[in-house]
Amino acid sequence: MLQVGLTGGIGSGKSTVARILAELGAVVVDADAIARDVVAPGTPGLAAVGRAFPGVVIDGALDRAALAVAVFADPAARATLEAITHPLVFAETRRRVAAAGQDAIVVHDVPLIVEAHLGDRYDVVVVVGASADVRRARLRRSRGMSDEQVAERMAAQATDAERRAVADHWIANEGTEADLRVAVERLWRDVLVPANAGRV
Repeated sequence: MLQVGLTGGIGSGKSTVARILAELGAVVVDADAIARDVVAPGTPGLAAVGRAFPGVVIDGALDRAALAVAVFADPAARATLEAITHPLVFAETRRRVAAAGQDAIVVHDVPLIVEAHLGDRYDVVVVVGASADVRRARLRRSRGMSDEQVAERMAAQATDAERRAVADHWIANEGTEADLRVAVERLWRDVLVPANAGRV
């Protein structure tokens, strides 16, 4: 099994790369999706969050906006939330990896690999990169974010220099999705498949 960490800044195209890798045969483990799953209605995670943050569970579901207000500017509150959710996320991640099989190429789609210093957990770290101007244009188009919102999100994330320092492979995503697919297919064929074959 080859374990690949996939990351990139907001608007870089990381999710598109993950989708292409899944189409090529990778088992993609999406950290954001798991983080949502562990606090879904009826889960022990949601019950624990509700006990820690009264008022954030409404009609049996998490009010994400209310939770964001509760933890955004309060490091202690954020630490409390992470103490609840992170063990659940890690346990579900381990379960999905184990289910993938020993010959799988498992791609961990994790936005904050660099910020959380998680690079050493993976056999290969792949970073998707694009210039700030390209990312801003994508985010305005796809998410309707203002320049101020984009700038705030980018400022909270690692810099390209910090990402390059961690990356084993850098995928530049400045052009079309067709261009990106060519680069990802090359990475799969020339790097990931041979690396996994050497581990089986």
